[in-house]
Amino acid sequence: MVAPASTRLRTPWTRTTDLGAELHAALTWLRAPGLWRRVLPAIRAHLSAAPASTAYAFTLFITWWTLRGLGEAAQHRLILSASTNLYNMRHNPLQVLVASAFWTDGGFPWNTIVSFLIVMAAAERWLGTARWILVYSAGHIGATLLIITGISRAIDANLIPHRIGYASDVGTSYGFTAVLAVLAFRFTGAVRVAWVITLGVVLGLSAWEAPNFTNYGHICAAIIGLIVALVATTFWHFLDRAESLRRSGEHGGHGPEGDQGHSPEDHQGHSPEGDRGHGSAGRRDNRPEGAPTN
Repeated sequence: MVAPASTRLRTPWTRTTDLGAELHAALTWLRAPGLWRRVLPAIRAHLSAAPASTAYAFTLFITWWTLRGLGEAAQHRLILSASTNLYNMRHNPLQVLVASAFWTDGGFPWNTIVSFLIVMAAAERWLGTARWILVYSAGHIGATLLIITGISRAIDANLIPHRIGYASDVGTSYGFTAVLAVLAFRFTGAVRVAWVITLGVVLGLSAWEAPNFTNYGHICAAIIGLIVALVATTFWHFLDRAESLRRSGEHGGHGPEGDQGHSPEDHQGHSPEGDRGHGSAGRRDNRPEGAPTN
């Protein structure tokens, strides 16, 4: 049963969209006259509706600029101090869980910044800022904890060298992957299935070609995102159906339950006694007996 639009709860988990309709709307917007006059206002509106993603991208630029002004040795020490490796997670877990998400190792992270301004901003506009932060945090923290647990057990079992516990590990990819998985639930049907399959194939091939803990973490983050989205959509669709049934019960009045609570007078004109009101025996008025009728 699909709830009417008037009874749908205000949550993104029950608001899906048609990919074909969105692409058609985008092409129509691009083909409309005055494109160059509309581009900057559209970009401004897009970014202002996604403050967390925009601020995140700006923070990544600031941290890259900070590293750029340091020497190579200082850069290495700073990245190691913010890494979610086994050593740091045992000594400063909260600090590195937060700090690691705002640093990138390597050159200018233009692809990460552009991805945040486009993909993550679109996800935030759909989910809302608070939900976007929760999903991103769940992917980043959850995947990190799973990978650190695996590293710890592998080191204890002498399956990997101890130096892995001191390796640098910073970046935005775990949270990004979790949100990317959740975006599949913005669509329905074949598009959602294709989205999930494509994401799984890409992550699986990456882990097969380079079987390291970072790629395994991406798979964990994607699974976390899918679980979060599945639980949330199931929960809100249940509430949506319950709300629809409640409102139908209040306003429908159909069936035996809908007729309860009415007195016999409410049914006059429908019962045998009420039907006599259309004949001479059932008519009651103030005319004297024997007076002429019309």
